[in-house]
Amino acid sequence: MKDEIKKIIEKAANDLLKESVGFSIEIPSDKTHGDYSSNIALVLSKKIGKSPLETANLIKGKIKSDLFKNIQVAGPGFLNFFVSDKIFIDNLKSIDKNYGKGSELKNKKVIIDYTDPNPFKEFHIGHLMSNAIGESLSRIFEFQGAKVKRVCYQGDVGIHVAKAIWGKMENEKLNWGQAYAYGAQMYDEDENARKETIELNKKIYARTDKNINKLYDAGKKESLKHFGKIYKKLKTKFDYFIFESEVGPIGKKIVEKGLKDKIFEKGENGAIIFKGEKYGLHTRVFINSEGLPTYEAKDLGLAEIKYKKYKYDQSFIITGNEVNEYFKVMLCAMDKINPDLAKKTKHIGHGMLRLPEGKMSSRTGKVITGESLIEKVEELVAEKIRDRELSESEKKDIAEKVAVGAVKYSILKQSMGSDIIYDFDKSISFEGDSGPYLQYSYARANSVLEKAKREKIKPSFKKVPAEITQLEKSMSYFPEIVLKAQETYEPHFLVLYLTELASTFNNYYTKNKIVDKADEFSVYKVALTSAFSTIMKNGMWLLGIDYLNKM
Repeated sequence: MKDEIKKIIEKAANDLLKESVGFSIEIPSDKTHGDYSSNIALVLSKKIGKSPLETANLIKGKIKSDLFKNIQVAGPGFLNFFVSDKIFIDNLKSIDKNYGKGSELKNKKVIIDYTDPNPFKEFHIGHLMSNAIGESLSRIFEFQGAKVKRVCYQGDVGIHVAKAIWGKMENEKLNWGQAYAYGAQMYDEDENARKETIELNKKIYARTDKNINKLYDAGKKESLKHFGKIYKKLKTKFDYFIFESEVGPIGKKIVEKGLKDKIFEKGENGAIIFKGEKYGLHTRVFINSEGLPTYEAKDLGLAEIKYKKYKYDQSFIITGNEVNEYFKVMLCAMDKINPDLAKKTKHIGHGMLRLPEGKMSSRTGKVITGESLIEKVEELVAEKIRDRELSESEKKDIAEKVAVGAVKYSILKQSMGSDIIYDFDKSISFEGDSGPYLQYSYARANSVLEKAKREKIKPSFKKVPAEITQLEKSMSYFPEIVLKAQETYEPHFLVLYLTELASTFNNYYTKNKIVDKADEFSVYKVALTSAFSTIMKNGMWLLGIDYLNKM
């Protein structure tokens, strides 16, 4: 609908000025300001030498369309459009399981890299945040027609692995998270431990020591098995698992060739560096003084491996925003080596997720794991629904799905760069601005539909009330919101929309008896409820939140 309105406005504006101008069309937060609002008159007035109000009235006079039942000029020159009820009703009739799908990315090959926990370390809440965002964006891209491949890139070599194995060799009773924390502490505090860890790191890379290899292989297997259980709970299925041990040698060759081509240069102690200052950035090491590839070199190799596996049109990398500057340098270097892949690659940095207790640190062992957060929320949800008339298996299923939904919602409701302090009580509320509220609203609609089936009331839009409500209007915005989320890489637009839609439905439910054989419009109200449930189901799927038929 937004595109149709834009074309109508452009046609009217073209009659006043024979050149195109940029303008916006928004859905007003204040519903008395219409279904859509545009600033076209404010933009155009400067070009034609008239006041915004005069310009708005000129544009209004030139618009002749059955799409609108009213157009108002407001404020300093905004045009507020009130769409015909018939348009909204026609839209309701089109709502099915594919509602909201678009073709913006039709047949585009997209690869998206997210979550990325390192073996031998904990799956912390930062990985949980990356997973929620990456999985939601993957689904949004798919909904817009893209062919998406999901990648989990994991650091199975590097100094962090050496620290963990050193810690395990010192005390085999430690689990891998504890071993890493101990190894990291001693690396910082004890010079001998530091030297031993550096030597151990070389042996891990070279695979020359059978005992170390055996310990390494067992630790990696154990870590990946544990991560797999978490992915299953989060409903994420990766297409490719790529490891640093695979990309390291490729990255090293790329950098060595780049050194010959004078893209890189020799730094102190024989390290190979990229002088980012030439491009307004900073210098970074790509091969260290020990001759080993750093994260930077590995990321160069990763891009080539991903493209070899899947000839993508776009590649997205989801990480915390503390490495934004790192990625600017790495992508700048990539642009000098492989400009085609650099142009296809976009890094998206998100804010940090923290608990009220403070910032996490796997290095010190005070890590807040992703599963511990979900488990704590599960316990709170289980207590909340303890007295409900549900079987134990139903309670367990609801507690898990509501907990995961609560965490994902809390992450996705913020704009991409914002930090989050996790609010346990708010996250599990069934009364607005939470994942459980979306799930509860869907379950309520499902309960209405089940009752309608028992009463043999079939949904129909054949007989329509004289006046529609905000619910009919709000549902028409869903495809536009999905598109906006895709174009801006911001799932939070979808979260805000679904929360408002759920509130609108719940208000409608409170004011109307939906299932009522004596009411001639009951079939319409049931059809409206069915359309709402479809949108909520599609919307929650895009967020990676499970729907529940009852709660």
